Amino acid sequence: MGNLFIAFSLLITAYFVFWNVSQIAMSPLAIGTLWRHRLRNTRRARGLASGVAVPRFVSIVAPAYNEELTIVESLRALLAVDYQPREIVIVNDGSTDGTLAVMQKTFQLVPAPVAFDQPLHSAPVRGIYRSVSEPDLVVIDKHNGGSKADAANAGINAASGVLVLVIDADTILEADALGRAVLPFLEDPATVAVGANVGIANGCRIEHGRVTEVALPGSWLARFQIVEYIRAFLLFRLACASQNAVVLISGAFGLFRRDAVIAVGGYDRTAIGEDIDLTIRLQRHFRARGEPIRIGFDPNPLCWTQAPEDWQSLRSQRYRWRRGLLQSLWRYRRMIGNPRFGKVGLFPLPYIALFEGLGPLVEVGGLVVTIVAASLGYLEWKYCGMMIAVSVLFGVAVTLLAVLLNDVTSRRYMRAGDLALLLAVASLESFGYRQLNSLWGCVGTVQALSGKRGWGSMKRKTFRT
Repeated sequence: MGNLFIAFSLLITAYFVFWNVSQIAMSPLAIGTLWRHRLRNTRRARGLASGVAVPRFVSIVAPAYNEELTIVESLRALLAVDYQPREIVIVNDGSTDGTLAVMQKTFQLVPAPVAFDQPLHSAPVRGIYRSVSEPDLVVIDKHNGGSKADAANAGINAASGVLVLVIDADTILEADALGRAVLPFLEDPATVAVGANVGIANGCRIEHGRVTEVALPGSWLARFQIVEYIRAFLLFRLACASQNAVVLISGAFGLFRRDAVIAVGGYDRTAIGEDIDLTIRLQRHFRARGEPIRIGFDPNPLCWTQAPEDWQSLRSQRYRWRRGLLQSLWRYRRMIGNPRFGKVGLFPLPYIALFEGLGPLVEVGGLVVTIVAASLGYLEWKYCGMMIAVSVLFGVAVTLLAVLLNDVTSRRYMRAGDLALLLAVASLESFGYRQLNSLWGCVGTVQALSGKRGWGSMKRKTFRT
């Protein structure tokens, strides 16, 4: 029995060492992608995006459900985006608060019934409005479809643009976000989608729909999430982009070719993680047919979103993310390790299945078994502490590397104490917070196996102005 405990503990330790070393090994790919992006994505190149003979018309689609507190600032940010031609399509997904009323009052909405094709399934539309003060603004009022996917499909149906940018209603866009994101479509006609880095707006000052001051939030919970976002966007996703193998475009910012989205049936209303589901489905659709496809990724923070600052909302969010991940891995299991789908099948999907899919179960299970083995005398406490320390230190190293890349890329947190505090957060995150996320991952796994659905609650706060 003692030998089994020792063998199991060594296996768990090797698993986490390999996981973290593999992330560190991605850094050359990430750095190379950053360097090429910096050389190519110049101000002059972005200027050409709207200066071509026939610029790409972009429809910004933002599903909104009970966004009364933030919808006005978010809409002002969208209206301030420096790109033409474009339109803004807000989809009021059966909100039960004053979301529609506050838009009607602030932007002088009037009924504007119009017929349009509806190739994608969604709940019935109750009304269409246009703004008297902002001609580019369209509001779709519909019955609640039970998911962001349903609302996004309704917005894409109503969209006039060749490209559709699907965002969350509380997303604050950078002024040059569309100029940056459209550029890959001009460079490579095989591009069907572009994702981007996402910043956390908590703690930032928002004025007239723009982020005018970037600062770390006072909440430690939000600070930990900043570090998580940096690690997720600037290591694995950049490495995937370097191999043209992106499998996740964040729901906070995704620019798509409208015809490509319609070709794969739009967002799946039964998908819990509609963003990863659509991205993988696009990869499968084009690669299975042998057609060229590129999904790009911009490492700059093109948008800002609000992170939950209370434990209940964060826990609910992580449960949902976990259920969405496992659902997608199961749905597209035949792509995992399948060379027919090129690098997508051979690199990111197996990596996600092995480390994201199994990671929480292995971490929690390994910690429990190691402590039990030490308590029963099969392992020495000194050895137990050493294994835990190795895992934690590797995790800290990966996070610090991501923070360094973020500082080089965006120079977001420029105040004297911000970078030092961010490095401290990156170090402290591995002592409790990451383990709690793994525990939530285990609960999310049980929920997925039991067929639980639903989004759960998310408390909103007004932006700092």
